[in-house]
Amino acid sequence: MENAGVGWIAAIIIGGIAGWLAEKVMSSNMGLLMNILLGIVGAIVANWILGLLHIQPLAGWLGYLITGFVGACILIFVGRLIRR
Repeated sequence: MENAGVGWIAAIIIGGIAGWLAEKVMSSNMGLLMNILLGIVGAIVANWILGLLHIQPLAGWLGYLITGFVGACILIFVGRLIRR
């Protein structure tokens, strides 16, 4: 989060938005707290994956939102695979 240039409060807000967007795109039904967690953890997961691929993620609010959204979608997808 520090590298992205956002603070903790901004990370919670952006994580909530990213999780909510992922929830809508993936047709999932989760609550506000889970959306926030999905967005924040999703951004961490997506940054880790991008690091493995040697790709520099976007910086700032927009970059954090995009990586959070992509990571949250990945987490929802993996969660569905595990449940089956």
